[in-house]
Amino acid sequence: MNVGKLFMLLGITFLLIGALWTFIGKLPGDFTFKKGNFSFHFPIMTSIVVSIILSLVLFIISKFR
Repeated sequence: MNVGKLFMLLGITFLLIGALWTFIGKLPGDFTFKKGNFSFHFPIMTSIVVSIILSLVLFIISKFR
């Protein structure tokens, strides 16, 4: 697989993840702390979901190599 096809596949993957993230929003398990004018957002579940999706995509890419 040449580099151009790999970049196109990664771009499409990131586009799909971004679209899903927009529609899904905050998942259960994402922590948000607010105190006064300070807020801190720690997206644990979102990070896990993105990691699983990227692992599957990279696994599929490595199978066709």
